[in-house]
Amino acid sequence: MKTTPHFQDADAFYEQLLDAHEGLSSEASALLNARLILLLANQVGDARVLQECIAAAKA
Repeated sequence: MKTTPHFQDADAFYEQLLDAHEGLSSEASALLNARLILLLANQVGDARVLQECIAAAKA
């Protein structure tokens, strides 16, 4: 699991994420987050890395 910043442009990603949530209800925002998490997890693909990421996010 990578723990150091690995973004090409973290600020641009953050802005895109904020823009994607703009105008959404809490329910629609949570659904967007869930779909995004599943898409990103599919890109990672490694169950061990995903488990480590979940543990790190909970800590």
